[in-house]
Parts: sequence; structure tokens; C-alpha cells
Amino acid sequence: MGAITVDNGIHAVVFDLDGVIIDSEGLWDEVRRGLAAENGRPWPDDATHLMMGMSTPEWSAYLTDTVGVPGTAGEVAETVIGHMAKRYRQHLPLLPGSVEAVRRLAQQWPLGLASSSPRRLIDSVLLAADLTGAFRVTLSTEQVEEGKPSPAVYLAVAAQLDLPPETLVAIEDSSNGLRAASRAGMHVIAVPRPEFPPAADALSHVDRVVHGLDEVTVDLVRSLAS
Repeated sequence: MGAITVDNGIHAVVFDLDGVIIDSEGLWDEVRRGLAAENGRPWPDDATHLMMGMSTPEWSAYLTDTVGVPGTAGEVAETVIGHMAKRYRQHLPLLPGSVEAVRRLAQQWPLGLASSSPRRLIDSVLLAADLTGAFRVTLSTEQVEEGKPSPAVYLAVAAQLDLPPETLVAIEDSSNGLRAASRAGMHVIAVPRPEFPPAADALSHVDRVVHGLDEVTVDLVRSLAS
């Protein structure tokens, strides 16, 4: 990794994981829906979008309390996470340009990761992608008081980087992720996934919308401070 510089008012970049580095939102939905179907529980119309950004305690409680999946929230969480880990071992669904974008920006700024994935999956994904060393701080919403759209995880990353949130750029894809980063006071780059398009209100507060991580260049990030 090259020497890190701080310039133009941008002091660090914070990535989301699911839907930004790995193409996993569909897998989460498939696994959760499958668990509900196995237990004869109908899938609520808004369940998929509501759970995007929730922390592990939040979405597992939603599955038991709202969807009606039997078992405790902890048991349901272990089942879902176990299925996700197995799928990742079979194939790690890295998004095009994600590894290159992380390494490109890590040459210029310290990086953080603010993810709704459980700690176990964050660590395994970064290890498999050979990206562990690229990040100075990585946090799961399990480690803060609330999941996205709360800004808690982004504020915690900024605190651990010892930087004001307004000097950070967040890269997000989902409605709740975009809301969380905006509420934290960060500059925000949206990389929407076409199968899960963000809501208009979530996009209304972002600085840039791009079609893929190949567009997230050093020059683009620098331009957000102007």
C-alpha cells in the first residue's frame, strides 16, 4: 500500500459490504425467504426492504416476531448466518470492480467498513477477498446500538478513525444504508443495485450516483469536498 495522503477535505472513505463489495443482498433474501417457506410462513410484502440494513438482532427478531419463524431470535440468526457462510464458501460473490476500488482508494485514504453483516461474515469475506489489510476500521451493526438507517455504525467508524464524519465519504447501495450515511453527516456515493433500487428520499441526500465501482475514482472522491 502506498503512502496515504489527506487532501481537499476528504480524510477517509467508508465502504458498505453487502451490495457494494459483494453481491449478497439477493442471497440474504433467498435464505431468509427459504427459512420462512420451510416453516409455512408467508413472506410480508415489505420484509425484504425493511430488513436491509437491520443488525443481526433486529432482523432475527423480525423473522421470529413478525414473519413467525419458530425458535428464538438467536437460533434463527445462527441458522441464517450458517447458510450464508456455506454459500460464501461455495462461491464468494464479489461485485465487478469492488476489490480494485478498495485497493485504489486505500492508496489515498484510510478506509473503514460499516456493515450490517455479522462480524463472522465480515471477517470471512475480507479474508477470502484478500482485503483484510486494506481497512483500518471494520464494524458490524451488531457492535452498535442500532442498525441502519440509524447512523450509529457510521458514527462509530468515524470515532474509531478519530475523524469528523463530515470529512468522510461513504459508499452505499441500499435505502437504509444511504439514509444512515447521510444522517451521520458524511458525503455519500450511491451505487444502487438494479434489483433493489433505493427509494427516492434516500437518493435525495447523496452527493453522487454511479453505476458501478469502476466509476468511484480518486478524482471523484476528491471532488466531493468542493
